[in-house]
Amino acid sequence: MKSLSRALLILLLFSGLSQAQSTLAKYGNDFLSVGAGARALGMGSAYSAVDGDVTSAYWNVAGLAAVDTPEGIYMHSERFGGVVGYDYGAVALPLKQTDGVLSLSFFRQGVDNIANTLNAWDSERGTAGGPKADVENYITKFSAADLAIFLSFAKNYSEDLSMGASAKIINHRLGPFANAWGYSLDIGARYETDLIDLSASILDVTTMQKMWKVNEEEFEGFQETFGDSIPSGRNEFVLPSLRIGAAKAFSIDDFEILAAADLYMLFENRRAYYVNIGAMSMEPHIGAEVTYKNRISFRTGLTDFMNDPEAGFMVSPTLGMGLRVSSFYLDYGFASFTGSTSNLGYTHRISLRFDLLKQSK
Repeated sequence: MKSLSRALLILLLFSGLSQAQSTLAKYGNDFLSVGAGARALGMGSAYSAVDGDVTSAYWNVAGLAAVDTPEGIYMHSERFGGVVGYDYGAVALPLKQTDGVLSLSFFRQGVDNIANTLNAWDSERGTAGGPKADVENYITKFSAADLAIFLSFAKNYSEDLSMGASAKIINHRLGPFANAWGYSLDIGARYETDLIDLSASILDVTTMQKMWKVNEEEFEGFQETFGDSIPSGRNEFVLPSLRIGAAKAFSIDDFEILAAADLYMLFENRRAYYVNIGAMSMEPHIGAEVTYKNRISFRTGLTDFMNDPEAGFMVSPTLGMGLRVSSFYLDYGFASFTGSTSNLGYTHRISLRFDLLKQSK
């Protein structure tokens, strides 16, 4: 713990110096808000205090300490009518030498096959310019993608308390035009009581630092053709945020019932969520799950409590199902089927989680 505290202090000091020379990136890590695992989406993303599995590296890294055999997961999600694809994969490995759990997680959100028409315009064609002859020969395709890698570790410090940390590396890539690298650290704790399980995590506790670089060669002739200056690279920072949660599980005959709630607090003055206090925006999540004989699960939840300028207050319900076959868990989540968000398409999420070496009960 002393070495971890020392490393955290160094990162905080370095991030403070870097922040003084950077610009606040509002919504700078919003692509990670999609989450991890279809089970969590079905429960309205109220998942940080739920008994841990491999996805805990995202929701609350301390939950990884509950993983007792190697686990893996893969998830695919599509939004906005399939235009935006989101992929997530992770593995978790218990370490006997340290009594802890090590995890590696990967996230990618991207829009592929975007047309690059910068070289397809002829400024000297006609009075106001126009497309070049055989314009298709001058159009290329590129992808805009956001990537993240989490390296996480957690362990139990008592029968009731677990703690952990995740080192994060972020990469934004706008085709051949620009890219950015970022880094930060998440920390979390989870505490079990006889009445309820509690969790708290600080995301980007060191402040996320991102450095943008623009490939000026790809903008050759841009200023002369369009009259706009070439974009320049800059440094950005993302402020820390706080997620707290509570969960309660109990059994009735062959049914296992789980209720959970999360509160996600951001400090960027977003003003988009229903509850705002000064620069702090609070995003609540509520969810429940009913499982029959540890085989099939039904889930529901509420998320996206927001103020819409036209529709006023609105909230998005979620639904989900899960099926366990031996040591495999197939989950499906569905969201955004009411309110103005439905105009942007539905969210479908499928994930497959598997427990290696664990036998079916």
